[in-house]
Amino acid sequence: MSGETFKKSTAREYFESLTITVILALFGTTFIVQAFKIPTPSMEDNLLVGDHLLVNKFAFGAPGSIVDRVIPLRDIHRGDIIVFKYPLDLTKHYVKRVIGLPGDRIRVMDATVFVNDEPLEEPYKNLRPEAYREDFPPLKGSTTYKVPEGPYAWYEPYRKGNDVVVSAGHYFAMGDNRDNSADSRYWGFVPRELIVGKALIIYWSFESDSDAYRRTEVRDTVGQTIDLLKNFPSKTRWSRTFKIIR
Repeated sequence: MSGETFKKSTAREYFESLTITVILALFGTTFIVQAFKIPTPSMEDNLLVGDHLLVNKFAFGAPGSIVDRVIPLRDIHRGDIIVFKYPLDLTKHYVKRVIGLPGDRIRVMDATVFVNDEPLEEPYKNLRPEAYREDFPPLKGSTTYKVPEGPYAWYEPYRKGNDVVVSAGHYFAMGDNRDNSADSRYWGFVPRELIVGKALIIYWSFESDSDAYRRTEVRDTVGQTIDLLKNFPSKTRWSRTFKIIR
């Protein structure tokens, strides 16, 4: 009718608001941020088992995509904490720190990382000297050198003298907890296309142990849920809430 203002029904307004919210949430988790949790101690003491992270998927752009051409973002830097798909099992995600960039020469000797023959300053490193495992790559001709076999032989084609050279489009990543980290020393480089994004912030942290994340049966899940409900205030690490990851 002329002169009348069309008024949407309350149900339709709620439906449209919900639809827009879902679309924005899907867009955000697809292109901007994604939530992950830390199941292992490989990044202690910077990231603890039970830390829940937001990962900035937009930080490094999307190489080759139209987004990257319109809004070019920064390159991956040494020292960045990244989340990536584990190259040997793409269903898993790993969190590690970037140590070597494409073209870098990497060597670990006496618990010190050398990049292009220069010792790397690592204030974040968690290492007990008495637990130090081995040099990387193993020095040929040493009394402890053994011919590598299986997956541990991955670095031989990239060896140059006593160093390993990071190939183009790949990165060398290590856990801060050097005594307890399955990282590039053991399974190889991280391809650029498998990097999901940069770890941004801890939005929640709950005291847990690694075994809890490995127990996935229904009864275990129920037990963990009950533990969460009963102990949320006491087991939440409130001091880590909204902590920026560096």
